[in-house]
Amino acid sequence: MSEDTLVQIDNLQFDYGGKPVLQGINMRIPRGKVVAIMGGSGCGKTTLLRCIGGQLRPSAGKVCVDGQVVNEMSRKQIYALRRRMGMLFQFGALFTDLSVFENVAFPLREHTDLSEAMIRDLVLMKLQAVGLRGARDLMPNSLSGGMARRVALARAIALDPSLIMYDEPFTGLDPISLGVIGQLIRRLNDALGATSIMVTHDIQESLLIVDYIYFISGGRVVAEGTPEDIRNSGDPFVHQFVHAEADGPVPFHLKAAPIMEDLGLGDVRA
Repeated sequence: MSEDTLVQIDNLQFDYGGKPVLQGINMRIPRGKVVAIMGGSGCGKTTLLRCIGGQLRPSAGKVCVDGQVVNEMSRKQIYALRRRMGMLFQFGALFTDLSVFENVAFPLREHTDLSEAMIRDLVLMKLQAVGLRGARDLMPNSLSGGMARRVALARAIALDPSLIMYDEPFTGLDPISLGVIGQLIRRLNDALGATSIMVTHDIQESLLIVDYIYFISGGRVVAEGTPEDIRNSGDPFVHQFVHAEADGPVPFHLKAAPIMEDLGLGDVRA
């Protein structure tokens, strides 16, 4: 594994109840970069994140993070590794009974022995980084969707992780909030010297902020490249995805018998 690579995935396979989900995934995630994983719903993107984080163990292949094979680790080793990871869950997943301040303080209290004074300073700095220091005493139900996502981002970077993972960070956001979150992901990754892996459907925003993109379809990587490569790709699936076309390799009509036959009209001609 190269020193420039933080995450290396080799021939990763995973199945649910005998149904293949990931079928031979190979990826290299360089240190300091923002990498997007894209594909249609149900193609295995979030499953891949869970394999990287050690929540799921693959049926074959391996996931290496910073030279360590995650799927060969003990539970104790995985927990130690996760302290160096940050995770932004879909829709934020804030603790609804804790204030903004307490949400961001939670991982610091859970994983460190820092004094309350130090925790206070760190929480305020993380909230300042996402523009929400003024919301520290609010409860999650008082936040807009975009604000909640920014608080969740502050919590994800509370421990200054070397790897940050994002599961659909743009879902449900208005255009302004979407742009803010996109720029924060890029800026915070660079400021922390971290590496980011982002699962997303939002092609246009992602092309503005990521360094590299992997496309997954049918449990396999079907295309990869820089944003410029992806924009100019001649691959039919990538072209359909990038340009939001209704019909293509992913068909508009689900396979079925001819409509006339289904309607009991036989071989009626127009």
